[in-house]
Amino acid sequence: MNAPDIVVDGRGLEPPEPLERVLAALDDLQPGQRLRFLIHRQPYPLYDILCRYHYRYETTTGADGDFEILIWLP
Repeated sequence: MNAPDIVVDGRGLEPPEPLERVLAALDDLQPGQRLRFLIHRQPYPLYDILCRYHYRYETTTGADGDFEILIWLP
């Protein structure tokens, strides 16, 4: 059975705190587990880091304009 999603809510936080929180949470990510990152702007530096370390991710935009990035290991 997969572990529950890890949720990091970075909405309303000033940089670099949201990025620091999500990077710390990635260290705890287990195989088959996902990380849901909620943020109020596109985290472009995070996308580069995720690609560099071979994480998969999917970004969706909510009706309120916030973003949810779902991150997992392939």
